[in-house]
Amino acid sequence: MLVRQPGLIDRRTLIKTTLASAALTSSLSFTRRAHAADGVIKIGYVSPRTGPLAAFAESDEYILAGINAAFSEGITIDGSTYGVEVIVKDSQSNPNRAADVAAQLILEDEVNLMVVSSTPETTNPVSDQCEINGVPCISTVAPWQPWFFTRGGEPETGFEYTYHFFWGLEDVIAVFTEMWGQLDTSKVVGGMFPNDGDGNAWGDTELGFPKPLSELGYDLIDPGRYQNLSDDFSAQISAFKNGTADIVTGVMIPPDFTTFWTQARQQGYTPKIASMGKAILFPVVVEQLGDAGQNLSSEVWWTPNHPFSSSLTGQSAAQVADGYTEATGRQWTQPIGFAHALFEVAADALSRSGDPFDYDKVRDAVAETKLDTVVGHIDFSSGPVPNVSKTPLVGGQWRLGGPFKYDMVITANGIAPEVPTGGSMEAIS
Repeated sequence: MLVRQPGLIDRRTLIKTTLASAALTSSLSFTRRAHAADGVIKIGYVSPRTGPLAAFAESDEYILAGINAAFSEGITIDGSTYGVEVIVKDSQSNPNRAADVAAQLILEDEVNLMVVSSTPETTNPVSDQCEINGVPCISTVAPWQPWFFTRGGEPETGFEYTYHFFWGLEDVIAVFTEMWGQLDTSKVVGGMFPNDGDGNAWGDTELGFPKPLSELGYDLIDPGRYQNLSDDFSAQISAFKNGTADIVTGVMIPPDFTTFWTQARQQGYTPKIASMGKAILFPVVVEQLGDAGQNLSSEVWWTPNHPFSSSLTGQSAAQVADGYTEATGRQWTQPIGFAHALFEVAADALSRSGDPFDYDKVRDAVAETKLDTVVGHIDFSSGPVPNVSKTPLVGGQWRLGGPFKYDMVITANGIAPEVPTGGSMEAIS
């Protein structure tokens, strides 16, 4: 298998791809085939390898090396064996860049299938390009609501070429409130919701946190949307202190949470619970806080203790995670499982497509996926809306100690009891 590394797209190429996209959209026929040289299947892969979301792609090189080995003898489809080339593009944590490189993969590289990971800022623009151009796409690592509804998805119809697996806002709300219910608090919650795809979804009055928290007896202090990469959170901290918020939640990018948490401690604000989506998923981010990361909590999508195995390699979740540590010397990180699962679903769909160069046949094979993966069972017919399959979610806290500075302890598994807990919630001191 070949892995082609990221390239750049200039303004001239962008204009060319925009015009070509419009022409291609107007000339779609009932049978469309992507050109291929020497029977090589091309898979495009977009992730945020640089920029403020780079922690999501920390394990990409390890995952791609494993996929290289798994695809070394190609994919067999109806008795014919095809080589596989994965063409890798960096979104640079920028939605416009994500759209640009997706167009490049579709119109210049002529990929047969697209896979994309990590936050709506990456998954949505790539999925949109694929939907416009009629290219099958599999995405993950973004709650399904901002992926589906922000893109204009209708529950009655869904999308034609784009499919997504991950958990939803209803799951993270259930996990967070299960953790909060283990401690005695004021039941006042401070909300940190940025002005981006995740923040607008999490803070949405109907689809996000406000309505269910109110129904559960929590008061939410929402100071409004702030811009990513802000350098002063004094106004939010003051509002939370004045409102006696014992709990802080939200969906911050890693550098913003580091700034917020440092300023909160400097200004004498220490809530009993801080459950933050996105920002503190990664050990490298928590380690930067020193001892101030103790008992921070977050949603947990995947761990070495998840009771699932890879359909590609047969490895357990523990073996995949241990392999990452052995190869890099670094602690396992949650996106490992989902980046690997993207290629599990891709390989399974391609192998069932009958013709990997026919976009519609590949699309149909993706839609019919029913596969046990290293992150759980993927079934795009299962809902809760068309094109979406949900995966298990639990919650946990970072605790000092273990082979690395911090270890993740699972403290809430009410909606995913198959994932074992390792302890109960502890208040931040």
